[in-house]
Amino acid sequence: MELYVRLLEAQLENLWKNPSLTCDGLVLRKGKVLLVKRGREPFRGCHALPGGFVEYGESAEDCVVREIREETGLDTEVLQLVGVYSEMGRDPRGHFVTLLYLLREKGGALKPGDDADSAEFFALSDLPDLAFDHGKMIADGIRAAEHPL
Repeated sequence: MELYVRLLEAQLENLWKNPSLTCDGLVLRKGKVLLVKRGREPFRGCHALPGGFVEYGESAEDCVVREIREETGLDTEVLQLVGVYSEMGRDPRGHFVTLLYLLREKGGALKPGDDADSAEFFALSDLPDLAFDHGKMIADGIRAAEHPL
């Protein structure tokens, strides 16, 4: 009976596991890409695209604009969806599905906030160490910017 209970508990533990939805934004300025230095684990101290979790009732597009404003102080507008990244192992915290958007600046002043220790534009030829799979995401975003839909 004890074995049966343990097997049942193991099945229930995985029954309602779903991936988390996040959005990241690629903002370009004169051949440079906007990055934030992460203030939290995982990858604390590494640079990453600005982004974060979609809140309940929020659209993905509203999420990425909000996250960029919170983390960098910039106001942006979504231009297009670049890609969907859903491979297991992208994030050590678990299974995440990330939507990458290409955005354009509309205003604001560059100032780090929320969980970002810094926010700045980096030359594509001189990118710092990047968190997660953001190197691939940036490459995909550059291709999308060069060939817009």
